Amino acid sequence: MSAWSVLASLAGGVGLFLLGMTMMTDGLRMAAGPALERILASATRTRWHGLGSGMLVTSLVQSSSAVTVATIGFVNAGLLALGPALWVLFGANVGTTMTGWIVALVGLKFKVDALAMPLVGLGVMLHLSGAGKRRGAVGTAFTGFGLLFMGIALLQTSFTGLAAQVTLPQGSGVTGVLAQLAVGVFMTVLMQSSSAAMAIAITAAQSGLLPPAGAAAVVIGANIGTTATAMLAAVGATPNAKRAAAAHVVFNGLTGVVALLLLPWLLTAMDWARAGLDLPADPASSLALFHTVFNVMGVLLMWPLAQRLTHWLQARFLASEHDEARPRHLDDTLLGVPSLALKALRLEVARVGHVATRLARAVLTGAPPETLQRDREVVAALGKAAQSFVERMNRAAMSQATSEGLAQVLRQLRYHESVVEQALLAAPLQPLALGDDTLAALQTRFLQQADALLAASDTHEEPPQSSTPEPDAQAVERAAATRAALGQAYEALKANLLAAGARGQVRLGDMEALLRRCSAVRHAAEQAAKAWQRRASEPPLHSAEDAPEEVSTPLH
Repeated sequence: MSAWSVLASLAGGVGLFLLGMTMMTDGLRMAAGPALERILASATRTRWHGLGSGMLVTSLVQSSSAVTVATIGFVNAGLLALGPALWVLFGANVGTTMTGWIVALVGLKFKVDALAMPLVGLGVMLHLSGAGKRRGAVGTAFTGFGLLFMGIALLQTSFTGLAAQVTLPQGSGVTGVLAQLAVGVFMTVLMQSSSAAMAIAITAAQSGLLPPAGAAAVVIGANIGTTATAMLAAVGATPNAKRAAAAHVVFNGLTGVVALLLLPWLLTAMDWARAGLDLPADPASSLALFHTVFNVMGVLLMWPLAQRLTHWLQARFLASEHDEARPRHLDDTLLGVPSLALKALRLEVARVGHVATRLARAVLTGAPPETLQRDREVVAALGKAAQSFVERMNRAAMSQATSEGLAQVLRQLRYHESVVEQALLAAPLQPLALGDDTLAALQTRFLQQADALLAASDTHEEPPQSSTPEPDAQAVERAAATRAALGQAYEALKANLLAAGARGQVRLGDMEALLRRCSAVRHAAEQAAKAWQRRASEPPLHSAEDAPEEVSTPLH
């Protein structure tokens, strides 16, 4: 077989493996739908829960990158605090070692064509018969699993032909190990998949292309290289996304450095452990065991350091967090699960409401124009970002419940923007010196009622894992009573002002200007109240009863 044929076969094997991994991950994620969210959101009460949920979900979807990206999304959506999220990320690194065991104990031990072809056939039938349903997503996962095995078989064939024609970096010295480490980093960055790099390292070692120490260095490099995905995802992202990505880099980097320093002793220990576990005496099993052990070692290293790491990360990336005009919850990593994207959007729109209400209350106190203009620009920037996020959400299929929830949130956003429009129409609000005690009292009472309704309608942003209860029935009744009192105060002020104007006590121009501004204030407060009541009628943010998502499962 010529070198070009071998390289073409190798490229095809890698392509099939990556395609299979992508389809399997997407299919399982879409089949799980909101269940994936519930596992990670509810199973992070302790370090052990977070670690276990990260391991479990990664073992199921066979992609630590997918779980890392999803976890960053949960932090952005306010479903996970940074501390628990770190343990999910650490668990994902342990869970991804399952790929090595699949390759070592299944992919290289059986005639995979006999397993791959039926899986592809079954998967395609499920996909075609259940398009848009959970069955179709499961079919995509089966198809991806079959393609993954076909890729492994092609890699085996390619490396068998390549062994006599290509020489990879050899040697157990510092230079050789660093060169092999660089190969692992390069492959992972190039393919954006540590699992694919792991599969290549195992098949290369099994074919005699790499010595055990060299293959172990490649695996360490693959673990370090996978941080590139997290770093790319954090470019231009929210502060919490950057913190989670930084934690991923710290974990993989620290684990890789320690594993390199202890490499000779770890390899010796792997031989003893493999013999004790009665595993096959081949490079593939040893590498899979090595991959598992050094990731578990990383968890042990981080156990006493996690709390300090959390505090250190929370003190970083503050500049963008202090910029109110930048979204803090919207991240494209959330778009894969529409119900999660909706919750992030709800939090961001709540921020819009808070700034809009603050602007309206500032108008009542006669704040300077530059203060109002700053808040106006914040609302405009966040509103534009929210609308752009919704446009990207609409490209994915979503359940009826999610679609209805999206319509509710868009209506809230329009109410908040209307609050700003009406409040600016009322500015500058300078109460008249009416000279009549009754009129003065009515004017003061109206402004107090407007401020009270705006304060009650303020959608304060909730921090992650907030225990703040959702608005209850009594709060809704109090808001309705405040709104009714505002209407009564406005009508009383209007009637008395018109009467005073008719008697000549107030100049008609001043009367009309004050009524126009008071009407705008009333509308602003009522729009804020409508937005708050819409939010109060939504299901709780942390509801475990999310409706299953509709799925769209195209064959890639």
